[in-house]
Amino acid sequence: MGAASAATAGISAKVAPTRSRSYVEFSPVTEDDKKPPEPQTAAAVLMVRPAAFSRNEVTRPSNSFQSADAVADAEQLTKTALLEFDHLVTRLKRHEIDVQVFPGRTTTELPDEVFPNNWLTTHANGTVVLYPLMAWNRRPERRRDVIDELQQRSDGYRIEQIVDLSNLEDGGHFLEGTGSLVLDRVNRIGYACLSPRTHVEALKEFAQRLDYGIVTFDARDRDGNVIYHTNAMMSLGERFAVVCLAAIVETEERFRVLKRLEQTGREVIEITLDHMQAFSANLLELKSPKGNIIVLSTRAAKSLTRPQKDALRRHAKLVTSSLNAIETYGGGSVRCMLAEIFLEKKPRTA
Repeated sequence: MGAASAATAGISAKVAPTRSRSYVEFSPVTEDDKKPPEPQTAAAVLMVRPAAFSRNEVTRPSNSFQSADAVADAEQLTKTALLEFDHLVTRLKRHEIDVQVFPGRTTTELPDEVFPNNWLTTHANGTVVLYPLMAWNRRPERRRDVIDELQQRSDGYRIEQIVDLSNLEDGGHFLEGTGSLVLDRVNRIGYACLSPRTHVEALKEFAQRLDYGIVTFDARDRDGNVIYHTNAMMSLGERFAVVCLAAIVETEERFRVLKRLEQTGREVIEITLDHMQAFSANLLELKSPKGNIIVLSTRAAKSLTRPQKDALRRHAKLVTSSLNAIETYGGGSVRCMLAEIFLEKKPRTA
């Protein structure tokens, strides 16, 4: 039985009677044996320093957040992206976040290495998941040397198993990490807007292997384009949810997603389509010894209203960093650049 069939065999599905029928909830049939909650926020992140950042022409047709304007000076763009990257790292370290930085490769064939959250997630039980990516020139971003070094560094992490979903690419089924999946780790629910980069069969496989429930829906931007990644329109913290409900096309789907979020006890902070376009949902809450922080770009913060920012500040301190070049030409922002590390540290040897 193939991967997709095996996943389906272990999944129960409930489809909402909407016109588009894109709202689907499915979860492992072994609900009584559900695994324990995971922590929602991480104290450490993995980042890849871009050595040859540029606009990815392979991904641009499905990413309306990427600028269509020509890059005037490719070398200068990479230099600017490096400055933005280093500034974000400095901001995170200032708040005592454990930042594990890995060097990107100098080849111009890997323009999106700065976004590792699409190919890797880590989990508190020692699991690392590798994901199937749509673009052929993003697949080499999956690096076993990064995973190996993550374990081998003096302050390395314990990895118990690797769940590799990349074989789903062979069947044309894609799922791009926490770009495609916005994870409620505490309640083990993944939210996903379906797109060319987020497929139901891959979601079923994730649900089966990681013991998560999944909520899928249809979401579009102000021009009617399918939103390529769920984390462009939604983010979940420990006690809040930032979501662009206006992007969810069907009224009943919108209601069901809102109800699901409210059932988890989070404060729902709604943003508009214009806020979403400024990457205001592409933020991440992290655990700092000084108190939790919410990291977002300067552009995102400027677009938010005072009441929206006040609502976020009720939950954590806002930390901003300018990412204009990476956002404009990469089509992703802060959350895309940060792959959280939930793994336990290895015990120190004498």
